[in-house]
Amino acid sequence: MRSSHTFRSDSAAFDDDTLVSCAGLLPIMTLARQTQLTDLLADKVLITTPNVASGAANLAPKLTTVIAAMCAGADCIDDVDLLRSGGMSHLFASVYAPSTVGTLLREFTFGHNRQLESVLREHLVALADRTDILPGISDRAFVDIDSLLRPVYGHAKQGA
Repeated sequence: MRSSHTFRSDSAAFDDDTLVSCAGLLPIMTLARQTQLTDLLADKVLITTPNVASGAANLAPKLTTVIAAMCAGADCIDDVDLLRSGGMSHLFASVYAPSTVGTLLREFTFGHNRQLESVLREHLVALADRTDILPGISDRAFVDIDSLLRPVYGHAKQGA
């Protein structure tokens, strides 16, 4: 089956202020609000000596913007702009520009990974309390969340 329309770069436009490209973010971010993700980020992630004064300002909502963008498929800083298109501003407040998010992310050091892991750990518990994400967690659950990635070599790893 062939399309009767020849696509040109200017043949499609997303310029209506009432259209929403990622409506699926609404239940995800509602759940994040109900499990107090932004509060966890505000409590646990700290930038004490920023290189740029504005880099650490409004840290929690900026990180929430990054998380929402990643849920929408963003894989680079420029993709964060997706959250500011069309009617997305009617669904979400405090969505930051890609350049603002980039300024924040440049402030991060390796030590911030530990802080983010702490947020992840507590948010997973909050999600488990709010949803049936891990049924039976009250009995026992092992969740291996590790940010350390490195190649492993040697004969000892062959049988594992």
